[in-house]
Amino acid sequence: MVGTPGPANLLIMSAGAQHGYLGCVPFGLGLIAGKLLLNLAMVIGLGALLVLHPLLGSVFAYLSALYMSWLALRGWNVDPVSASATTQPSFRQGLLVHPLNPKAWVMTTLAFSQFGAGLEEPWQRYVLIPLSFAVAQGVLHSAWCLAGSALSASLGGSLVLNRSLIVVTLGTVLWALAWSS
Repeated sequence: MVGTPGPANLLIMSAGAQHGYLGCVPFGLGLIAGKLLLNLAMVIGLGALLVLHPLLGSVFAYLSALYMSWLALRGWNVDPVSASATTQPSFRQGLLVHPLNPKAWVMTTLAFSQFGAGLEEPWQRYVLIPLSFAVAQGVLHSAWCLAGSALSASLGGSLVLNRSLIVVTLGTVLWALAWSS
């Protein structure tokens, strides 16, 4: 699931098209760190809290969609040829993506409930599941970013490409919002 199209992968693909792979390394590291924080939140019971309070879950879903839409729309007028460091996505911005991503919550919940149950010791769940996610993210988020960079290079880094990727990202965010509601 880490490699399937979703808000985080499409955001890093769009950023890769705008800023190249190296310009997105801090954002990618933020994505990984944010997923580790989400895993920690699940361990301490935040997921159970959202199940107990559905209104809180709905508010969370809408705030998530707003944040991811804002991140995507930041690049609307970014011309890849003249993109500056000030428009590059940061570690801090990446840090918030997975904790605010409904798809990431589903992945984490499934990992702990389906795969974690088969691990004998609790420490194994709390180490192996987050570590597995971190390794998969390192590889797959990088692949999405490189795909965006390759698209930009092959199509000449056009504003039309950037806007197309942003529209696809927004569509995915809206789909995730509708699916989570």
